Amino acid sequence: MSDWLIYRGAGAPHDGIEHLPPPPPWRDFDGGPLVAPPAALDPSSERRLGVQHREASHHRPGETERELVNAALYLRRPLLVTGAPGSGKSTLAHSVAYELGLGRVLGWPVVSRSTLRDGLYDYDAIGRLQDLQIARAAPAAGEGGVPAGPDPTDEPGGGIGRYIRLGPLGTALLPAARPRVLLVDELDKSDIDLPNDLLNVLEEGEFRIPELERLAGSAPEVEVLSDDGTQVTVRDGRVRCHAFPFIVLTSNGERDFPAPLLRRCIHLHIPVPDKERLAAMVRAHFGEGAAERYEAVIDRFLDREPGDVRAVDQLFNAIHLTQRAGWTDEDEEETRRRLTAELMRPLDRTR
Repeated sequence: MSDWLIYRGAGAPHDGIEHLPPPPPWRDFDGGPLVAPPAALDPSSERRLGVQHREASHHRPGETERELVNAALYLRRPLLVTGAPGSGKSTLAHSVAYELGLGRVLGWPVVSRSTLRDGLYDYDAIGRLQDLQIARAAPAAGEGGVPAGPDPTDEPGGGIGRYIRLGPLGTALLPAARPRVLLVDELDKSDIDLPNDLLNVLEEGEFRIPELERLAGSAPEVEVLSDDGTQVTVRDGRVRCHAFPFIVLTSNGERDFPAPLLRRCIHLHIPVPDKERLAAMVRAHFGEGAAERYEAVIDRFLDREPGDVRAVDQLFNAIHLTQRAGWTDEDEEETRRRLTAELMRPLDRTR
């Protein structure tokens, strides 16, 4: 394997990210003081991450996939990943994070109502106003002689930081020593304006929070909450990255993207998984030996008419039902075949 590959797609963690060369001069960012690494996850998050890591460890990208991931790492460019549903687009982001030790993947699932600000930060202006009104109306000693709680207006910037939480994109752009991995899932489902709105942020590696910029003179540093749930410092209302994040933008091909966005991205198309890749996915979900045990179901999934569209989730559903139902009797074999066919019906057929 070529020595230039930082991400190798071998499914085993390593320190290759430490050997990533400096960025091109036009993609070199100078974010402020580095933020601390993300805090430890709670048990439920650790379990979810464990499942994602198991899938990531079984992900075996092809040569083109490996090369384009590394091109995005070297050039500090987003990776636009297209392909059919279930082809492994989202798993790729988890595979990179797992292998290179980049922590939890920051996820931004895009819907038709998503805006750029949803990804950058949220400001609860109504909650802040209500708390300020309550604090000012309460007696100094508190109701019934009980001491009143802390007045949020006594904090820097009037306590505004309590009401601001960075989104997944905003957190990915915090100045960190190592790049964070951000998954912007199903960008093709967005409103027509979002891909264009992303252009400046992806090019400049920074964004501003107007609510904090207005207070920069009196409160140059404000503590806000990140998408990781930790407190981070925003200076002068501006967030600028130090290591440009590894950003994966996925698309199922439901729409075309503007040329300016395509110019700023490395484009990777993942083809429909072949039998070898499907077998690896089945092992990741159902354990060693599962691919061999359910080889007939995998073959049935791959046996399709030209133009038929199927998602890998349909294969997983069929295997899970077969596994849980415990069909072993020959009389039940017809039931298994019939339900498997129904569960793996091509998505573009309604009858």
